[in-house]
Amino acid sequence: MFANNLFLRPTSDELSSFVPEWHIINAPGFKADPAIDGTRQHNFTIINFTKKIILIGGSGYTGEIKKGIFSVLNYILPHEKNVLSMHCSANVGKDGDTAVFFGLSGTGKTTLSADPDRRLIGDDEHGWSSNSVFNFEGGCYAKCVDLSAEKEPQIFNAIRFGALLENINYFEGTRTVDYSNIEKTENTRVAYPIELIDNIMQPSMGDIPRNIFFLTADAFGVLPPISKLTPSQAMYHFISGYTAKVAGTEVGVTEPQVTFSACFGKAFLPLHPTRYAELLGKKLKENNVNVWLVNTGWCGGPYGIGSRIKLKYTRALISAALRGELNNVEFQKTPYFGLNTPVSCPEVPTELLFPRNAWPDKDMFDQKAAELAEKFVKNFAQYADFANEEIMAASPKIASEA
Repeated sequence: MFANNLFLRPTSDELSSFVPEWHIINAPGFKADPAIDGTRQHNFTIINFTKKIILIGGSGYTGEIKKGIFSVLNYILPHEKNVLSMHCSANVGKDGDTAVFFGLSGTGKTTLSADPDRRLIGDDEHGWSSNSVFNFEGGCYAKCVDLSAEKEPQIFNAIRFGALLENINYFEGTRTVDYSNIEKTENTRVAYPIELIDNIMQPSMGDIPRNIFFLTADAFGVLPPISKLTPSQAMYHFISGYTAKVAGTEVGVTEPQVTFSACFGKAFLPLHPTRYAELLGKKLKENNVNVWLVNTGWCGGPYGIGSRIKLKYTRALISAALRGELNNVEFQKTPYFGLNTPVSCPEVPTELLFPRNAWPDKDMFDQKAAELAEKFVKNFAQYADFANEEIMAASPKIASEA
């Protein structure tokens, strides 16, 4: 049922002559013995490109099925087809402009791409070819902890016959789902065909993107709520894939923790991250695409001192970028990261745009900014041997005056 909901569904005519190329065998109840099977732990996903078989075991998440095939496409498409495979959501505006949203769990990727004024291409996996952005999937796999019709109306209304809920609990004695119940896990999920969402693109594809957004939940409170990246910076931040793990996305995480995930999906990359970044940079230059780094995390201080940036401000910043309202405003560079930040944006307080101004303690800001910059540099060291000079030029500077 999950495979039917999440993969592209062939027509009856296509099925009559369909010959399977890949096979997926999923045994969630089977737990591997690392001493015997050579795995790191009891749960596993193993891909054999020669036999074209994916083995999955010991995991209660159906999402391993789609991520296995996504990993396969992350090899085939860039390596053989010159298509950039992307872990992202995408939508299309009323004038046909395509926008792409990258971001790990907790950064707002699904929420921010579900815009009532824009049609959804897809919420997780896409390809960027020479003339289009297209969805790999035929459905959505959404988190549903604390779900409500008010918070996420599209997802809530899609949960009807044909949708598949996992790891949830019911209100006792009823068949009504208790979305606030996290006894099994906070990472409860629902899988449903994309047709159960209103306002979708049919077919699920759009033109070459006009705007790309890298979403990050910065727990340091250092990065501006929005900044415009050069192609060099876009490649660097794409490889870095920075955010903070937040409660509800991983077992044992109760407050934000710094994390880097190459290309916003490190676990699914068979090729070196620089291969994807260089292809991204090539496409950006060929098509003159705007790339924005958007901080949906903290401002006025780090986690525990500052406050989370309000969703209404993030929406206003993204809407302004999509409407072209930031194309001709003045930009100023931030310290340490050299990010080009707009000095004004409609419906957003000016003091919010430059984080250092929002911190009561400027010395503490400098300390935290230098600390985050150092973490970026340390993380990127693992990729430096394969990164070209253009990518390395975007590395943040440890000293603010540099």
